[in-house]
Amino acid sequence: MEIHFILYKPAVPGNVGAAARAMLTMGFTQLRLIDPCDHLGQEAMMLAHGSHHVLQSARVFNDFESAVADLDLVICTTAKERTAKHDYHSSREIREQLENKKEHLNKVGILFGTEESGLPNTLVLKSDMAMSIPMAGSYPSLNLGQAVMVCAYELSPLNRLDMPGATLSKSGEGWGTLKYQVQQLLNESGIPVGSPLHHRIMERMATVSANDIPLFLSALSRIHKKP
Repeated sequence: MEIHFILYKPAVPGNVGAAARAMLTMGFTQLRLIDPCDHLGQEAMMLAHGSHHVLQSARVFNDFESAVADLDLVICTTAKERTAKHDYHSSREIREQLENKKEHLNKVGILFGTEESGLPNTLVLKSDMAMSIPMAGSYPSLNLGQAVMVCAYELSPLNRLDMPGATLSKSGEGWGTLKYQVQQLLNESGIPVGSPLHHRIMERMATVSANDIPLFLSALSRIHKKP
């Protein structure tokens, strides 16, 4: 399982550099940037300090959709609970969720918002799950580099899952397949993408355990075979 850190419209080069340094410190190297500032400039490189290759190999995208197109699961981060999601998981709960489904996931994205306003509600809705970092109070809030460090620290035990021998489930199908088939069934049932019910169902589907994924896939297969 690969963990990809995604920064949405970062405006301060130093924060991108600090994020790259935080990632590498915890064993992560996959960085994606959506419409970023100058992430290869002097300020970013100075703050990266030893993780220049993470910045240089970062994949840059123009929009959210293209940045997450090949990901099985997208987890957004937010400092506060919003009406866009019903469930907000702590960073430690997210690690447990991912470890539980490790055989059914290839690529997972952790999405961070802008320094000023975080993520727009539209992207929170489009994400599969929402994660927040528990803090003693609302202020002072974490900056982008600090938020990446905390999440990378919490998720670092998952790095051992990338060791040789880690494989997908025997069926060759995982969460990505289940997600696609459930979305297809919902659309066919008159519950389109963008509707509150669709979002809520997909939000809950993202929390299913590894043991339940083959069960749901089997049920969906029978439903699609019905005349």
